[in-house]
Amino acid sequence: MERIKIATGLLLLFIIAPASAGTIPGAKEAWGYVDVREGAHMFWWLYYASGELGSHKHLPLVMWLQGGPGGSSCGFGNFEEIGPLDRDLAPRNTTWVKAANVLFVDNPVGTGYSYTDTEDALTKDVAMIAADMLVLLKSFFTSQKDFQSVPFYIFSESYGGKMAAAIALELTKAIEESTIKCNFAGVALGDSWISPLDSVLTWGPYLYSTSLLDDYGLGEVTKAAKAVELAVEQGQFQKATELWSITESVVEQNTNGVNFYNILTQDPDERAVKLSDRAGYMAALKRRHVQPLHRNSLSELMNGPIRKKLGIIPKNVSWGGQAGAVFSSMEGDFMKPVVDIVDQLLAAGVNVTVYNGQLDLIVDTIGQELWVKKLKWAGLPYFTQQRWTALDDPSAPGQTGAFFKTYKNFAFYWILKAGHMIPSDQGPMAMKMLRMVTQQE
Repeated sequence: MERIKIATGLLLLFIIAPASAGTIPGAKEAWGYVDVREGAHMFWWLYYASGELGSHKHLPLVMWLQGGPGGSSCGFGNFEEIGPLDRDLAPRNTTWVKAANVLFVDNPVGTGYSYTDTEDALTKDVAMIAADMLVLLKSFFTSQKDFQSVPFYIFSESYGGKMAAAIALELTKAIEESTIKCNFAGVALGDSWISPLDSVLTWGPYLYSTSLLDDYGLGEVTKAAKAVELAVEQGQFQKATELWSITESVVEQNTNGVNFYNILTQDPDERAVKLSDRAGYMAALKRRHVQPLHRNSLSELMNGPIRKKLGIIPKNVSWGGQAGAVFSSMEGDFMKPVVDIVDQLLAAGVNVTVYNGQLDLIVDTIGQELWVKKLKWAGLPYFTQQRWTALDDPSAPGQTGAFFKTYKNFAFYWILKAGHMIPSDQGPMAMKMLRMVTQQE
């Protein structure tokens, strides 16, 4: 296999030329590790835009961040949502590579192929996550000079949105201080864990309004959610995380095992596990919010043919091997809101987009709208007064696929018939949104 290996500071770059398992014919890819701290090694994977030769210089660069924390962008985001191939290594019609250069990063360290030498090197909060990512981005834009002038967007999903907000703010500061050279164009927060409490407090009303709770169940879920609220108000965030897990169990018991990621889909086997679960709360949280991103079929792909293709994964590192430890390490930060960071981004003139799936429960749209209304941004009253605009569903002409509203540097997209993983549920609509956010439509 022919490789071009470039060593630039802490960055190792590999570009693969010939075809191999998981390689897209005629496409250009690159991947590598960045040592973001001593004992902390972060993996990234870049797909160049699949247009005409050299089109990558004329199309935006999108970095995709997964949730969890502990979910792998290079695995789940790539092969289950927006990458050029699906997990069966078949071409994806709605890949974002058709409209952008796509950079996947296994973040925070310990996620996916990223790893730490010891558990002590795992991140503890989003500030630490942002600091690590700034090291990676500085290395990336230093070595990939073609992308320094290309519009750069950060797109995210779930807990990835919380990380994206913090990263975007630190990146904005770094650009102002001239420590990173890039054309940062905006951040998009998809079904994002920006205000955890607003999500939890609206689970009951949302489920009740969709006939998934009766009056008794609504009372039980509301009582459990109020306990989370009290812990947050008292600043007991680790306790709030534990009570959040208990609230999820209460929801599952009263809804016959509703799917937190899409209320209209249900896996019978997974439901049985949920309803019989007696494990500790951290084990339950990892089962609900990390394992769905690392199902056996995806793990077999990433630890088999993809690992072989990449050729640089250390022998002692397995894809997703540290995911549970990542989640546990972030336990004390998990329930903390970052609404103030979004406010700072808007005040700094950064383009901020919020997008959410209609059928998502874990980060329901009602909760998203609540934290948006808490913004101190001067433009909020004007944004609120705007009427939303309907968007046709590209896959079903004549039917509404989404609504959106925008004012100055803030936009909100309501994606219909989609759950937590919008590109998986509504790929064509997600592509249309991508093109609109990146100003290609």
